[in-house]
Order: sequence, then structure tokens, then C-alpha cells
Amino acid sequence: EFVESTGSSGTSKKRASVLQEEGLSYEEFRSLLTHFLNADVGEQLTKSLFDSFREAPQRHRQSVGPDGNDQTKAADGKKSTPEASPTSPRLKSSRVDNDGDPTPLSLLDPHDAVAAVGSIISERRASLSDIMCYLSLLEAGKPEEKLEFMFKMYDVDNSNYLENEELDCIMTRMVTVAEYLGWDTSELKPILKEMLDEIDADSDGKISLKEWIQGGLHTIPLLVLLGLETRMKDGLHQWRLKHFNHPAFCNICRHLLIGLGKQGLVCSFCHYTVHERCVARVGETCLSTYTKSCRNTETMQHHWVEGNSPGKCDRCGKNVKAMNALTGLKCSWCHRLVHNTCVAEVPTECDLGPHRCHVLPPISIVPAVLQSHPSSHAPQSASIAADTAFSFESLDTKVMPLAGTSPLAVFINPKSGGKQGLRLISKFQYLLNPRQVFNLSKGGPKPGMQFFSKVPNCRVLCCGGDGTVGWVLSVIDELGLEEKPPIGVLPLGTGNDLARCLAWGGGYEGEDLGRILHQLRDATVIKMDRWKVDVKTESTGGSEEEKGDPVPLDIINNYFSVGVDASIAHKFHVMRENYPEKFKSRMRNKVWYFEFGAGEMVSASCRDLHDHISLEVDGKEVKLANCQLEGIAILNIPSMYGGSNVWGADDKPRRTWSLSRSSSLENTLSSSADEFLTQDISDMQLEVVGLESSLHVGQIKAGIRGHGQRLAQGSNIVIRTKRRFPMQIDGEPWMQPPCTITINHHNQVPMLHAPKLKKQRTSGFLFFNREKTAQPIGTSV
Repeated sequence: EFVESTGSSGTSKKRASVLQEEGLSYEEFRSLLTHFLNADVGEQLTKSLFDSFREAPQRHRQSVGPDGNDQTKAADGKKSTPEASPTSPRLKSSRVDNDGDPTPLSLLDPHDAVAAVGSIISERRASLSDIMCYLSLLEAGKPEEKLEFMFKMYDVDNSNYLENEELDCIMTRMVTVAEYLGWDTSELKPILKEMLDEIDADSDGKISLKEWIQGGLHTIPLLVLLGLETRMKDGLHQWRLKHFNHPAFCNICRHLLIGLGKQGLVCSFCHYTVHERCVARVGETCLSTYTKSCRNTETMQHHWVEGNSPGKCDRCGKNVKAMNALTGLKCSWCHRLVHNTCVAEVPTECDLGPHRCHVLPPISIVPAVLQSHPSSHAPQSASIAADTAFSFESLDTKVMPLAGTSPLAVFINPKSGGKQGLRLISKFQYLLNPRQVFNLSKGGPKPGMQFFSKVPNCRVLCCGGDGTVGWVLSVIDELGLEEKPPIGVLPLGTGNDLARCLAWGGGYEGEDLGRILHQLRDATVIKMDRWKVDVKTESTGGSEEEKGDPVPLDIINNYFSVGVDASIAHKFHVMRENYPEKFKSRMRNKVWYFEFGAGEMVSASCRDLHDHISLEVDGKEVKLANCQLEGIAILNIPSMYGGSNVWGADDKPRRTWSLSRSSSLENTLSSSADEFLTQDISDMQLEVVGLESSLHVGQIKAGIRGHGQRLAQGSNIVIRTKRRFPMQIDGEPWMQPPCTITINHHNQVPMLHAPKLKKQRTSGFLFFNREKTAQPIGTSV
């Protein structure tokens, strides 16, 4: 909008002034950041970002007038020399006198020198071109649009051409971004200069918008430095910067990659490796993700990539000395490694290696047969949209998995687990077909689920927290799939309660993904209940604060709670929204939870909750007057607070639990029922537990107390509150004014329970030889 509004010749001087001279003040920067991110950024974070972009005001600008002559002028209107440019070192330690010549500060009167320095510091502003250059790394959009925006932003004289000074400015910005990304910039500037010369198709010394877009789309390092997402054509490499922890060689020039930071570019799909300067010489040599014709679906061929894969040869068993030279061949599909001399002994047909059961090979994806009357409900066809982990061209396809396989759809939330999600994207793209890996930050789970909706016997892996699993399940409900695929979890969140009860662990710690794929192959399919939540708020006519927050979810997968634990979660949520830089690891998050829990112990904001709430289970009232509660939790799974079983464990499944065992719960239910069943995630029953205080919650978490106060079990629950309370569903908290909450059974979904894993036997002092297994919870199907 800024570029379009200032695109006319009458306002080009104003735009150039903002871009090169004035920059943005703090308030202007804050407004830009708020509108760009569509969110209110915290004060501390905004100031830190502004300080990182802030620079001394540029008092000189060099431009070309209509006659082509130099029109460079100083701030006082006098014509100045090119040596006094804003980037000149002389400007940083000098002051411009009345004749336009810079005078060194050391030659000035001390009082004048102090005044000059103070003037520069007080007038510091943030460069808009710097800001937009860096924000472009974050913003998703079409490459053509972003290249056009970059062109208009740097074309400050509105000549519709990028000329020498403007191109130099672009190269300077790109080198700065490269340093931020960790590139070795010693050879980068001449490479960029050569590439910009190639973009200038007519060699007239200036680049038009058409030349900039057409040439820029085929200049991979430039696109990487601009942070542009490319719409990939099948067969093209997907480049990413990489630092190698062992000697690596370029597949083009065969020379060693050298550098202290990011040493080169590597393809995420096939691990083809090149120098930045050699990437322009790479053709369409990457693996194909689908077959262009149905006639090519009979045999699967190897895709060999030479070098950079140390290990033992699959044929002769001898070491492949890949760290000494570019040698050895590795297949990108079956991951078989052989010597160059042994490749002739390898069968020509690729068997897809140890992960065959999960891979959707290119011979299984063929273009759909054109029909005279196309229908959106055509069987066995799906649309591959441009919203996967990278952007493919749109393609209508027919998917035919290999017999006896269960293709895996991988959904990855890159915002979970720090940078773990981003790293997992490239790893899974290499282990599987890249079309099986979906980045949830680009289009969500819907494109991937639509593609796999007609794939028989498929399975789903959610890489993220419990919220990521709930997101995928909600899309499955939305699509109304007849056959719901079973879902496994690779935990990247903080609590990971659902992953814990399904035996996938409390958090991914960099384990071998091949081992996890083997676990998915052997996993047991079990059913899990899901519950519908209906919240009807009573009209109070109060202020916006009293009206509370919108309800974040309407389906319970894990648990629902009101009171003390929801209050802690809500404080944590508000703090993380305002100061995201303080929540960068699981350990930090747990420390914050501990701090908020200790504060809640003192404030007791939900004291006497039992006097302001009524509970009804299966049409029968639960008496709370004698319980002295500060919270109530309704559980669907046997894990809460990051692995605590609030209901309590029982060794024998489906065994009844007598109320007479707990004297504090006698006569809790008004009904004559005196027994509870052991918790099960597929029994169509919810467990209702009372929480006495935040100390009680901490004791359960620490294992000092076995469980909370067991109140009831049932399939229809009604809660009525008389005042404002914090609540949460599956870890998503909000403040809720007086309301009536109804919880009923929604459906059952298949989930993958991790297989029993035998730990290696250990021996030694205070250690016994033992094996630990994970017991499945739920009903197998």
C-alpha cells in the first residue's frame, strides 16, 4: 500500500526521503510492526527490534536528475561530493560545514563536537529499506509479488529502472542478510554482481522490472537471500544453507566446501551439495516426486547422488571414504550406499529400503485421467495443492499405493519445539517422498488431508504439541472422511500429555527418525473418545473485561478444567503472548509454570470455588459443599500437567474402585453408586476430579500425592458457574464469565499407540537388570 500510494511522480521525492533520508521514528516503526504482524507486539520486544534497525540519519542522497547529471545535495541544500555519501566512514566522524565539505570532529571546538554528536544520536531513525528487507524473510507470498515490491522500494527516483547506485544498495543489503544467515560472505559480493549482470538481459547497465522478475526467479542464491518461497517444479532442487560437521565436496566443481559459517547449499530432497557460486550450473537433476505417465509405473528406479555420505558399502562391506574426495553413491529413495565400482552389482529396481511401508513412491502418483465432465467428487483422485512444506505446481493426480504398504502423511508445526520443527521438515523430506510432508504454517492440515483422503491404509504423524493433534483431528471432522486414518504423535510441545498416554514420550530429543518410523510401522491402533463442549454465557451487561474471552475450542481431546490450574495456565498464556522471547525452551516454560503456581498458592484466586459452581453428571447432582475445592478437572486421558495421572493409576484394567477407600469422598454423589471404573480413553466415560489448591496440584505433579479427589464418572456433564472463572481446554486457557457448560460424547478416532520397547539391560552398582515396557491404554481395533 505504501509503494502504490507513493508511486506517482509527484510523491516520489517524499518516498525517496522516507526510504533513504528520514527513515522511521519509533512510533512509526511500532505502527508498521503492528500492521505487518496483525498483532500487538510487546513494548520490550518492539524497542529491541527498533534498536537493531536504528542508525544515524543519512544526511546525503545521491540521485540522477532528468538530464542525467549528478544531483547529490547535502542536508543544507548545497551540492556535495560523492565521497560524502551516507555510507562513507568520513561521515561517522565528521560534520558538514557551510561549504558542503565534511570537517573532522577532532578539528572542531569541543563544544561544537559534543553538539554535533548529540545531534546525530538524538536524530537516529530506523531505515525502512532495512526493515522491509528483513521482514521479507518472514512474509510468505508469491516470488513475483515480492520481487516487484523489492524493485519498487529501491527504485527511489521512480525511473522504472534499477541503476548502479540502487543495485549497489541492494547488494549491500543482501550481504548484510547473508551475514545474518551465517553465510561466508568473502566471495558473495562479486558473485551477486555477476548474477545481477546476467539479469540485465540487454546489457544496458540498468535493470527493468521485467528483467528483474524474470531473471530473479532463476537466481537461486538471490531468492534465498530475499527469503522468497519458490513454487517448485518437479525435478528442481530445494536448496537450504548448511554447515557441515565433516568435510564435504561440491557435486559440480568437485572441490571442498570451505567456510566458518554456512558452507554451501544442499538439496533437502536428495542431498545434492554445491557451492553458492556453482548453483547456477545445476540442472533439473533432483528426484521426481510423481510419474508423468501411467506407462512408467511398472518399476521403481534408483536415484543416485554422488559423495558426502560416509559409511560402509552395501555390497562389499568396506568403508566408503567420502571424507577424502567426492566418491560413493547413495540412493535418495532406498538410502543404499555403495562404491562407484560396486553400483553395477546393485539391482536396477529400487526396493525403497527399510521404510518401504511408509513411502509413497513416484510410481504411485500419476496424473489423473482427463474426463469430459470433471467432478470434485471423482473417486481415487486428489489435488496436490501448493501448500506443502514447499510449493509444488498444482496437479490433479491419482494415487495408487504399493500393495502391503501404509503411506505416511507427516504434518509438522514449525512453531513447536523451538527450531525442531523446521529441522524435521527437511529430514522427513529426505526419508519419504517430499509430497508426503506438510508444513502447517503454510495452509494448515487441510491440503494434506485432502490429498490423503482417498489413499487407502494411510497413517498420519503429527509433529507438534497436543494442540497440533487437535488441529489435524478438527480438519478430519471438517472433511467428513469415511475412513479416518490412525494418528501417531512426535511430541514437540511442552506438556505433550496425549503423546505420553500413547507411549510416544514426553518430548522429542533428536532421536533417529528411522527408529521412529519403525515404531509407527509396529504401532497398535486404538480408539480415543472425543467430547463436544457447549458454553452458554449468561448476559451480565458488564464491561469487556467482565465479558471474558472467546472460547478457544469446542472439542475436548485431553481434558477440561476450571479453577486453580486453569488460572496458572492463563497467566502463563498471557505472559507468553506479551513476551514471547522469554519462552524459547521446555525448561524455561516449566520454570514459568512453577513461578505462576507459587504465586497462585499465595493469592488463591479461586478460593471457595465449590460455593460458586454446581456440577451435574448423567443427570445427578454432585455435592461439592464439603470438598473445599479450588479447581475441577474433567479428564479424557490419563495424563495432565505434563505426565501426571490426576485420576490415579490402577494396575488391573477395568477394575472397579470403591468409594469407601477414601473417607473424604464418602457421600459425594447423591446417587447410590459406590464404585468407579478404571480410566480408559475409549470407554465413552469422563472422569471428574477435584483439586484442593495449587499446592495439591504440585504434590500430584511431584508424586507426593497419588491423585486428586475423585468425584464422578459419566458421559453427560453439566457445569454452572455463578462468577467469572479461568478455564482451559487441552491447555488453551481463557477467562469465562458466569455460564452453563454442557459436555457430551462427540465421536471416536483411531490413534496409534507406540509398541512395547525393550530397554537395554544395565548392570552395576545400585542398578538391576530389568526391562521396561510401555503398556497400551485403550481398546485395540
